[in-house]
Amino acid sequence: MANIITDETIEYVGILAKLELSAEEKEQAKADMGRMLDYIDKLGELDTTDVEPMSHVFPVENVFREDVVTNGDERERLLSNAPQEKDGMFVVPRTFDCC
Repeated sequence: MANIITDETIEYVGILAKLELSAEEKEQAKADMGRMLDYIDKLGELDTTDVEPMSHVFPVENVFREDVVTNGDERERLLSNAPQEKDGMFVVPRTFDCC
């Protein structure tokens, strides 16, 4: 089946892509898009009745794991490096005055 790309289609694609195409470039784009669509039509002719659909080209298995805490609560060790701490938090100098 021949796919016919119109001048309006090329204009619209040019607007979407924010391209300014010359007349020669528009004709070349029409020819290229037509060839692409013809190729897609040709792929549609393939017999895929015994082909299982897939979502990925590589065999992908469930990669999720249990969310297990391995490092525990190290607050005391981390705060031991703080120059100043208050109520389990770092105390830092004020960076700006409000109001």
